[in-house]
Amino acid sequence: MDSPKATLNVEGDISTITLNDGKANVFSPAMINDVNNCLDNVPTDSGCLVIRGTKGMFSAGFDLKIIGSGDLDAIKGMSKSGFQMLSRILDFPRPVIAACTGHGIALGTFLLCCCDYRIGVKGEFMIGANEMRTNMVIPTPILELIKFRVAQSHKYRAILGGTMYPIDAAVEAGLIDEVVDEESFENKLQEKAQDLATMGHPSYTITKELFISDVSKKIKTALEEIESEAH
Repeated sequence: MDSPKATLNVEGDISTITLNDGKANVFSPAMINDVNNCLDNVPTDSGCLVIRGTKGMFSAGFDLKIIGSGDLDAIKGMSKSGFQMLSRILDFPRPVIAACTGHGIALGTFLLCCCDYRIGVKGEFMIGANEMRTNMVIPTPILELIKFRVAQSHKYRAILGGTMYPIDAAVEAGLIDEVVDEESFENKLQEKAQDLATMGHPSYTITKELFISDVSKKIKTALEEIESEAH
């Protein structure tokens, strides 16, 4: 039996989902399913959620083996379930922290855009949406998400320009909130998680729903349109 691609660890008020497929942490159907299973078991009325990758790699995006297979049903199924997973993380009712442990590419960057606070580790890592450079269309659910988070002055270069940002520069672009040295990373992450875990309930949930209401509705509408087109 294959090892899970994502695992959940709960310590006190901090729940941590670790992405680990042993390689680039790609969002294959198995990874998406495992993340959803983890989310099913994270408390929604207390604490906070951390989503992290492995050393040197947050996530390289969708599974390119499936995208390159030519199997349209498999590609559409993976894409739809991946977008639904991102929508679920965006809407998660408690604070969500991304621990960006390395490269965050394509869907890896879009996952960062779903999280309330993003801490990156300093290093030779790249963050960005490279779809325009790989001849791929960024669909409406993802466009709405990245437009919501990326800094106004970087919208064109980050999306249409396919710019890949060194992780330090990703802060100005609005894709990362803070970058810290590797030796300080775990302490800073723990400190931030403990802080955000104290946010009140249900005040945090209600305010978050109001804050992301417009983009959340646009994403859900786009997902419904994708679903209807499939039938």
